[in-house]
This record gives sequence, C-alpha cells and structure tokens, in this order.
Amino acid sequence: MAEASIETRFLHAIQIGLGAWQWGDRVIWGYGQTHTYKDVREAFNVSLNLGVRFVDTAEIYGSGTSERLLGQFIKETDQPVLVATKFFPWLWKLTKGFLPRALKGSLERMGLESVDLYQIHWPSPLISPETMMEGMVECVKQGLTRTVGVSNFGQKRMLRAYSTLAQHGIPLASNQVHYSLLSREVEKNGTLARCKELGIRLIAYSPLEKGLLTGKYSVENPPPGVRASRYAEMLIKIPPVIKLLQAIGQNHGGKTASQVALNWVICKGALPIPGAKNPQQAEVNAGGAGWQMTADEVAKLDEATDGFRDYSSGEK
Repeated sequence: MAEASIETRFLHAIQIGLGAWQWGDRVIWGYGQTHTYKDVREAFNVSLNLGVRFVDTAEIYGSGTSERLLGQFIKETDQPVLVATKFFPWLWKLTKGFLPRALKGSLERMGLESVDLYQIHWPSPLISPETMMEGMVECVKQGLTRTVGVSNFGQKRMLRAYSTLAQHGIPLASNQVHYSLLSREVEKNGTLARCKELGIRLIAYSPLEKGLLTGKYSVENPPPGVRASRYAEMLIKIPPVIKLLQAIGQNHGGKTASQVALNWVICKGALPIPGAKNPQQAEVNAGGAGWQMTADEVAKLDEATDGFRDYSSGEK
C-alpha cells in the first residue's frame, strides 16, 4: 500500500465506524416507527463509549435529518467525533461551485465549522469526476473539510478523481462502496486491491447486507419492506453461511454472526460502517472490532460465499 499522507492517515487507523443512514430515514428504514430519536441518540452514545468515533452521514439521509441529529448529538458529548458526510450530484448541481455551497449547508445543519471527510455520494453521467474534484479542491482550500473521498466509484472514475486531486497536491482519502460477505464485487474486480495500492481507504457500507448477516432473517421471517423481495433468493442460500459465522464466533469467545461478518471486512483491509438504529445494535456492531479471526477462517468464509450473486453492478 502507498504510504498514507498525514491528512488521510487517521482513516487508516480506524477499524470500524458508524453509519447514520437510518437516522431520520422514514422511507426505507422506518424512522419514527421502528426506531425513534431516543433510540438513535443512545446508539450514538453507546458507540462512542465503546470506542467507535467515526460517523458517516449524508445530506440526503432523511432529507438532512441525519445530519441535524448528528450535530445535536455532537453538541451533547465531550468525546471527539470524526465526521464524514456526502454531496449528492442532483441534476441541477452540475458545476464545481455547488460542492462548497452544499458542504456549507451540511455544516450549518450539523453546527460544525468543518468535517473530517467530504465525499461524492454517487458518480453522475452529467458531471465529470474532474469537475467534481475541482469542487472538492475548493472545499479543502476554504477549510471546510479535512480530507476528500468518493463513493460508489468504479476503478476508472476513482483513478480520474485521484489524478485530478493529485495535480493540486491533495490525496484521495477514500472510496465508499457496497462491500460485504454477500456482495464482493469490489474485491473480485480489483477495486479493493487498487485502493490498497494507492493508499485510498475502502469504506464498506451495508457490511451486514441490511441485516441478512445478523442471522435474524430467514425465508419464513424475511426482512420488512423492499428488502424482502430483493433478497428472496439470497435468503434461501444463506443458512450455511450463518452457521459458519456462528461457529467461527464460538472460536472467539462467543462472538455473534454480525461481529464475525464485520471482522471479515476488517480482515480484508476495509473499514466497515454498519448502521445502528438502537443501542443494542450499536453494542453488537462495536464488538466486530478489536480482535481478528484466523486466515483459515477468512478463507472458509470466502469459499462459502464465492457462489453468491453480487447485487452491486460493475463500473460506476
């Protein structure tokens, strides 16, 4: 791996983070029904108490509600918190000037002067990676963000972003992508290896595959909402994987299936950011870090999931 810069080194030191997509999102995650303000506030506090200090949010999560909640929680704690948020390239935001403006909006919602990591949420066919990175350069120059990242970028666009930033002496800190035991596209297509080679931290969202790797769902008890139909085929195939996760967990003092699945991501050299809707989930997630399974156990999990169809599409 390339030597990480001083600016990006903090990301490489983090084993696990906290995803805040569920905070305020009513459409997909049922905020206000399945979990409340009190639940997510406790999830935040438990995470910090267990050493999880990196929180990832975005301007579109709950239409800004996630950022507002995170800002409130940060005000109420005296513990340090590393904050990452994201810019969404809406159709009307096609010039570099929109990035610092959008980040200022995020900072206002969170009550912060700057963030530790600012990311492009998705690539866009209407705005080039080069133009996006020129906007990111402005964000860095104005002191609005400490580091710069992308999300859902395939290798080609990631390298274009990396090169554009390098012309300004700014490293590409991260690429946040869908990565779990059941969705290994970035591992198989070389994106993970290229990130390691260039010193780019691969941040893994949905590392528990939206709850499937917790072991709580089955064909008889599918996940609620759109997840039920999306994962119907996978629910049929997943029981042997859950059994293997549980068996490996027993070898490490009774770790849960979730904790083993998260540790697998860590062993692969990526940074998982599982979501937490309540303090119980936050406590379990934190237990995915601070230990390491054996290379043989990692290989067994690789073999058990090699045949799973990836839900990630290819180059983005």
